[in-house]
Amino acid sequence: MKGLPPGADASLAPLRADILARAHTRADAVLDDAAHRADAMAAEATREVEAIGRRAVEAGVAAARADASLRSARERRRAHELRLGARESLHAELEALVLARAEGLRDSPTYPAMREALSDRAVTVLGSGATVEEDARGGVVATLGTRRLDLTLRTLAKATLESMGGEVSDLWTE
Repeated sequence: MKGLPPGADASLAPLRADILARAHTRADAVLDDAAHRADAMAAEATREVEAIGRRAVEAGVAAARADASLRSARERRRAHELRLGARESLHAELEALVLARAEGLRDSPTYPAMREALSDRAVTVLGSGATVEEDARGGVVATLGTRRLDLTLRTLAKATLESMGGEVSDLWTE
């Protein structure tokens, strides 16, 4: 390959300078564009990080609310169960007391008249052919054929207690 003629370097110098200036201008434009793109990407990344952070906080708050709501429901259910348990216990104590008092009527001086009145009632309800027997705990049981009438002191006490359901439940709901 042949070299350039003498003086060509000097005549090409303005062309080289122009090409070099254009290259610098183009390189500056590429660098400016890259910087703008990098800034835009960084801003978008910042927005995305902030959005992720907000969503994480919102999810955490929602989870905490749900957890608190669940715990609150559990505690309300537990308190309700405790109240029901206490009511059942009180009702059982009341029933035991009423039954004991009812059976204690057997030792009362008025028991024979009471037993006679219960026997009369059994005959009135079932008919004159009814068989009436005294119960060991007090009161009577009458039968006529397949019909049976329980007028024992326990049964009458339980029926009385049940008939007073509203009044009795008021004792522990206030």
